[in-house]
Parts: sequence; structure tokens; C-alpha cells
Amino acid sequence: MRGLGLLVWVIYDITDNRTRQKVSDRCKSYGLYRVQKSVFLGDLNTNDRDSLGLECEELIDAEHDSVYIFPMDEQSFKKVQLLGQAFDKELVSDEVITKFF
Repeated sequence: MRGLGLLVWVIYDITDNRTRQKVSDRCKSYGLYRVQKSVFLGDLNTNDRDSLGLECEELIDAEHDSVYIFPMDEQSFKKVQLLGQAFDKELVSDEVITKFF
């Protein structure tokens, strides 16, 4: 984790398999953790968040695809309700879990 950032959710809906894989790989390269097939979670500083957004924008087809990058502060994250299966806490860094749960 890079620290000194905010918790960031990256959620995407991408039609092309290769593009979807590239966006997934990009999220992982920034230290984000997959919590669902098209959802990543992690801690990014503002510069990294902006860079990731620009990189994803270059990869996707804006006519058919969407990528959402949601920053969230600790207070708001503590209000999130995780229902049903939610995400596998085992897959998410202990730093993220410890910081926000």
C-alpha cells in the first residue's frame, strides 16, 4: 500500500475481454485489491488516483465502457454495509482492513 491517501473504489463495466484485463492489471499495479470481478479497493494518494484515471481513460472505449473511481474517507467507509457474501476480507490487505474496520 502506498499510504497517505484515501480509500478508493474502482468499479468498471467493460465489454472487451482484453481491455477489461488491462484495466484489472492496471488496478493491481497500483496496489489495489480485487473485491469482486469488476471492483477493486485500496489506498491511493491523489496523484496515483488521478494517474490511474487517466490510464484507464486511454484504455477503454468511452462509447461502450465505464470506469468509476470513488474516493472515500474513513468516516464514510465505516458506514458502508456489507451484506451477503460481500468481499473476501482474506484477499484484502490487512492494512486496509485494520485501517477501516
